[in-house]
Amino acid sequence: MTNNKMILLNPGPVNLSDRVRNALLCPDLCHREVEFSQLQTRIREQLLQVYDLEGVRVAQPRHRWAAVLLTGSGTAAMEAMVSTLVPRNGKLLVIENGVYGERISKIAKIHDIDYITLSHPWEAEIDIKGLIKLLDKNADITHLAVVHHETTTGRLNNLVEIAAICQQRHIQILVDAVSSFGAEELNFEDWGITACAATANKCLHGVPGTSFVIVRRDALPSSDTIPRTLYLDLATYCQQQDKGGTPFTQSVQTFYALAEALQEMAEAGGWRVRHSYYSQLANLVRDGLASIGIKPLLPSGSSSVVLNTYYLPDNFSYEEFHDQLKAHDYVIYSGQGNLAQSIFRVSTMGAITQADMERFISVVKQIISKRY
Repeated sequence: MTNNKMILLNPGPVNLSDRVRNALLCPDLCHREVEFSQLQTRIREQLLQVYDLEGVRVAQPRHRWAAVLLTGSGTAAMEAMVSTLVPRNGKLLVIENGVYGERISKIAKIHDIDYITLSHPWEAEIDIKGLIKLLDKNADITHLAVVHHETTTGRLNNLVEIAAICQQRHIQILVDAVSSFGAEELNFEDWGITACAATANKCLHGVPGTSFVIVRRDALPSSDTIPRTLYLDLATYCQQQDKGGTPFTQSVQTFYALAEALQEMAEAGGWRVRHSYYSQLANLVRDGLASIGIKPLLPSGSSSVVLNTYYLPDNFSYEEFHDQLKAHDYVIYSGQGNLAQSIFRVSTMGAITQADMERFISVVKQIISKRY
């Protein structure tokens, strides 16, 4: 290996800054003590500030939004959001154009939620006309779930059009923002978002173990509603966190890291600065790979700044390409399903420098030149 640092180009977990890594060494803390309550409240406020939502001073119902913290991966936050917010007399439409849209459907099925799907090929953009047609035929749809950034392909789905359609029909929109929160635009108020689920260890540059849901308070079920799940009931978490508590043991050290990551992000200028920096790195990679004939799966206008997908170089399997890059301290990510043997994915999240990505392009050129 050429240095001591493995550069993670996979879509989370990410390379940590020194200050976030050092936050993991904060003192051990009981989750029932006031110090943890203060830490939890601070993170909830910081999360709402990422997109300039009004603050969550505990137990003040005049505030429209709540950030609800969970110990678990982004999928835990997604499952909590869907299983809590779609009522038993509701009906959910799930938009699928990748693995993570399909995962929402699995969540709905497991929790016996009444749902239908609008399915697309993984490489396809969402068919807005098809969506309108489906909603015209299903006037009983109450909720719509969609992935913002579908990391299966790197596609950034068009939330603006989808949200406008939902607002016109008074449909509540639930957003999987697991790999977009903190780096892509999310206009909660103008787009009429009801809730979005995300995680600490992607664009926020925290560590795995903490996820969260940003939710409109008036969308939470009343206290007399029988929940579908014990551990992932969002309403219970929100009620107890408003009082400074937590229903279950939280991952204290990962909370420390998330608080530090959010502070670091705010000091650097917020999500817009992060978006710009990711875009710079993504363009560097795209242009560098194009110069040696490696083509992207999607055009740049369809992709997020967070992750882009490329066809494998000729005569390379994914496993061989991955292993040669890893020998030079770079970890890429494979495709999934029918894309597993034809593409690789490159993320620009985390504490990665321009020099890191310039060297990545140099290493790719070196690997390919040896083959030919």
